[in-house]
Amino acid sequence: MQEDLKALCRDLRCDIMTAIGHLGVGHAGGSLSIVELLAVLYFKEMHIDPAQPDMPGRDRFICSKGHAGPAVYAALARRGYFPRDLLMTLNQGGTSLPSHCDMLRTPGVDMTTGSLGQGFSCAVGVALGSRLAGDGATVYTVIGDGESQEGQIWEAAMLAGNKHLDNLIAFTDYNKLQIDDPVAVINDLAPLGAKWRAFGWHVIEVEDGNDVDQVAQAVALAKRNRGSGKPTMVILHTVKGSGVSFIIERGCGNHNTKVTEEEARRAVAEIRGEA
Repeated sequence: MQEDLKALCRDLRCDIMTAIGHLGVGHAGGSLSIVELLAVLYFKEMHIDPAQPDMPGRDRFICSKGHAGPAVYAALARRGYFPRDLLMTLNQGGTSLPSHCDMLRTPGVDMTTGSLGQGFSCAVGVALGSRLAGDGATVYTVIGDGESQEGQIWEAAMLAGNKHLDNLIAFTDYNKLQIDDPVAVINDLAPLGAKWRAFGWHVIEVEDGNDVDQVAQAVALAKRNRGSGKPTMVILHTVKGSGVSFIIERGCGNHNTKVTEEEARRAVAEIRGEA
């Protein structure tokens, strides 16, 4: 299974870079950094059915860092929510795959996101609603480290802890970079784990959040925390642009970056080990 997930991660990265290269620009860095998480959730852990995107009692995934839409779309397409050729319409006129996730336009997207901080609040609300409904669902959400400087994140974190939402598993994409500078330069989050514990959360730290084995183990541990009365935060130490060297080299500039079709082909070759 894990080797299959590693191969899937390569496929997802290729799809992301091909779609962005076809458009010519896109949120490459923060899409590539969450590939392993999406592979584990959509292809191993989540109770979902692409034939019934609105199935009652399904698990939910809310990408609060909505600019990582290209990664979510790649996962949804590979999972069978829509044909993969739609990825080539990314952020173009009339597309069902806008730059940021939109639940009214894309099958399988559970919440419209992009205004940073708000998606996480929605995830807390969905988890609370799921518990009230007694549908047994697990709610997953990912936030960015730059996004974690938003006060709304911590208001929602406090509520989730006080409401004992142990059906909520959140992830921080801790890639240490945001659009203007390193996160630590703008407004340092450290010690991040201690902050979440102080808000009543169970915390798991993953040394390499771009290692699918480590991510899978962390998600399994997080699921076993259900019944503890605490929501779980999994801190993923990742690399922004993971898997594509020239995207990594752009540093903060890879947040929303130009990618030519030739560069996309070069990225695919690197990902496939053909460069």
